[in-house]
Amino acid sequence: MKKSIAIILAAVAVFIFTACSDQYRASVPVMQTVKNCEISSSASSMALFDGDTGELVYSKNCDARREPASTTKICTALTVLNNFETLDLPVAIPDEAVGIEGSSLYLQRGEMLTVRDLLYGLMLQSGNDCAVALAVIVGGSVDGFVKMMNETAEACGAVNTNFANPHGLHHDEHYTTARDLCLISYRAMQNETFREIVGTKKHRTPYHNHEYDRNFPNKNKILYNYDGGNGIKTGYTRAAGRCLVSSATRNGKTYICTVLNCGNMWEESMRLLDKAFDNDQNA
Repeated sequence: MKKSIAIILAAVAVFIFTACSDQYRASVPVMQTVKNCEISSSASSMALFDGDTGELVYSKNCDARREPASTTKICTALTVLNNFETLDLPVAIPDEAVGIEGSSLYLQRGEMLTVRDLLYGLMLQSGNDCAVALAVIVGGSVDGFVKMMNETAEACGAVNTNFANPHGLHHDEHYTTARDLCLISYRAMQNETFREIVGTKKHRTPYHNHEYDRNFPNKNKILYNYDGGNGIKTGYTRAAGRCLVSSATRNGKTYICTVLNCGNMWEESMRLLDKAFDNDQNA
């Protein structure tokens, strides 16, 4: 009898211990496997995003602060599109936009262009004068617009970015990261007008006091040389090196790639995009 009771008590103890253990295991968070996105790249820093989900797929030093050169203009364009609705309204070119160094549309004081045309000049021709014109027109001043740009970047989740101008010319306090540029570009590519502009190969605008129009191509070779290429922006200064944010869509799938300080930026961006698309096919 005593032996039977002991067996029963032991069975109850095992049941209680098992139940308590199961309850404890259920209360412990499941440890998720963190994907290692780091890969080798000729870029000083790079990031490749899933353009549909915003997920980081590949990276190298993606949170290192670097100068972005004219890839800055992605945020310039997005800030304009977020804050100015009448894109086809003709506006007078302000004095501040005339004679800006570097890439230029050679805007003339007082000539009339639409904000849409200025956006094409900004993104296709990389016009630094277009950047300043848009900043003054939309923000009231360059400083006021730069504040708006940093608010745009913050809203995109770009926490390691500080813009000091709308064009990307060298400034000690002008920096971003490969991850942040992908985040800004991911948000920008959700805007239909932005996608249309950066995917355009050639655009024409009026040319003040000339009998012919300005007719300029997009400097982004991804549009011409890469299957599915649809954006986004090139950049170069001596301090930043060669920079490129590229985008491509194949079979309904989009990837966005940023390479900063990358001497072979075209080849490296296409290699990284190929790797992402190939992985989709082999999945």
